[in-house]
Amino acid sequence: MSQEQKNTYTEDNIITLEGFKHIRMRPGMYIGRLGDGRNQDDGIYVLLKEIIDNSIDEFAMGFGKQINIDIDENGQVSVRDFGRGIPLGKLVQAMSELNTGGKFDDKAFKKSVGLNGVGSKAVNALSEEFYVCSYRDGLCHWARFRQGVLQEEAEEPTKEKNGTFTCFLPDKELFGEFSFNLDFVESMVKNYSYLKKGLTIMFNGVKYFSENGLADLVNENLSEAPLYPPIHLEGPDIEVVLSHGNAYGENLSSFVNGQNTRDGGTHLAAYREAIAKTLKDFFKKNYEPADCRQGIVGAISIQIQEPKFESQTKIKLGSTYMWEKPGDVGPTIRSYINDFVSKALDDYLRMHMDIVPVIEEKIKASQKEREEIAGIQKKTRDKNRKANVYNSKLRDCRYHYNDKITERTPEKVQEFIRASSIFITEGDSASGTITKARSGEFQAVFSLRGKPINCYKESHRHVAENEELNLLISALGVEDDLENLRYNQIIVATDSDDDGMHIRMLVLTFFMKYYPDLIRRGHVHILQTPLFRVRNKKENYYCYDDAQKNAAIAKLKGNCEITRFKGLGEISDHEFKDFIGPDMRVDLVKLADEESIAEILEFYMGDNTLERQNFIRANLRSEEELEDINI
Repeated sequence: MSQEQKNTYTEDNIITLEGFKHIRMRPGMYIGRLGDGRNQDDGIYVLLKEIIDNSIDEFAMGFGKQINIDIDENGQVSVRDFGRGIPLGKLVQAMSELNTGGKFDDKAFKKSVGLNGVGSKAVNALSEEFYVCSYRDGLCHWARFRQGVLQEEAEEPTKEKNGTFTCFLPDKELFGEFSFNLDFVESMVKNYSYLKKGLTIMFNGVKYFSENGLADLVNENLSEAPLYPPIHLEGPDIEVVLSHGNAYGENLSSFVNGQNTRDGGTHLAAYREAIAKTLKDFFKKNYEPADCRQGIVGAISIQIQEPKFESQTKIKLGSTYMWEKPGDVGPTIRSYINDFVSKALDDYLRMHMDIVPVIEEKIKASQKEREEIAGIQKKTRDKNRKANVYNSKLRDCRYHYNDKITERTPEKVQEFIRASSIFITEGDSASGTITKARSGEFQAVFSLRGKPINCYKESHRHVAENEELNLLISALGVEDDLENLRYNQIIVATDSDDDGMHIRMLVLTFFMKYYPDLIRRGHVHILQTPLFRVRNKKENYYCYDDAQKNAAIAKLKGNCEITRFKGLGEISDHEFKDFIGPDMRVDLVKLADEESIAEILEFYMGDNTLERQNFIRANLRSEEELEDINI
């Protein structure tokens, strides 16, 4: 190869992407991920949220008491608010020029979710069709775009009430054959209504309205009866609710300016700290924070100026202060929340002394159980470390075990957190395949030995003595606090046979009973691997269901070899690399707040009741389907 051929990096390689080309080429920078709608973090929900947020911000500023949201069977979304309407002369600019928007001026939007002038522009750029119309004082200005490019616009008289109407269809070139999961959207809409008392939201013709704010959210989502009526406290720019129950873990929702911050952030950390500190001070005892919060359920919502989120998807707050302006920095979020909770909660407890012994009894019971279990777990872990079992179970990623990595900038840390994952699998064959195929930098593998115990049927003490589960929790890093979780995605990767499905259920049972917040926060997933490989001498198709298999057979005109994968170990290393790469298919394990963990576990993992037998019979495959699968 000549020197000229080697030197291919020239001025021609430097490209400037104008307008929306950068958004379409790098959508992940703006919406986090693409996806097809099966995961609640998929980009189509971010697009929807960006448009709704604009309408929510209008209501927050005192304009418009109703928002209408409709999604049709084709995935086309329309949102109509009755706020002030976008200034007519700036409508096209506001929808098509980056870093253009009214929220840079805090006189117009003091406590808004979106402040970077990108949100609606990203929706426009990533939509096959985008239409927007602003109504103001008898006039309307409308514009129609295609993939962010203006097609036509006009201004004309109207009898419509002031406000903004936006309609968009996500681009199938980017999102594929997407579909909105209406349950995800309904949950989003409900949260908006809880957080904005007095706002009516009509979603596909159904009305959502809350009179009591966060108290309604917590009360309506309680899956088991709380130990005492939820405490509801409100102050300037802050609202909190809390109670205790008998479930394990913490179930605390958090919001900023109406935005559901599912990954928490500085405000949730401050709230957790404030609850424990206030209870310790009230009882004048040095209880462990974890004991004060065990079984807690509640929520916090704060309003701050110019919030800083850790990504464009806005699910984790990164702000330190209530507001930050040149020459004017407000109190820290931590001190603001601590001051409010310490006074308001202390006052509430002194006025409701009947619940005080209930709370302290719960704390003491948690303390007793924690100390007993911690001692058992320590003995088990010490025994395993002496036997050097731990190292053989976990094949960690380089980022964790290589101390020589020096590039640990905040940006690099965030990149790792987003990408990091741990595969929980069973047996040497499957773990060996994944280990060889994985990305060693960000992906770890934990190998189970056989089937874990059924945690639902066992005592907590017996579970604590279990070697496999102890090692798993140690690998995840959540022995003391879920905030220490070492991986963003926990991926259960088992075979598609009966044993594999049973192991999957046993692992999920363990998480649901003792670490439900890992599921609620969206960390637990099920790996999808292809069931079939259809190929001839020229082409390969990997199929995840019968429909895909039949389509592949048709493409190859029936002249093909069909392989049915029964175990992960049957898939070669080079094939498996594609299934756990950037486009890895995973199913999110979902657990709604209102779902009772006890009832779910009793149904699936309890005694073999008539109800469960009927469920199994109703969902059994026919003999013809089973024969088709086992070609």
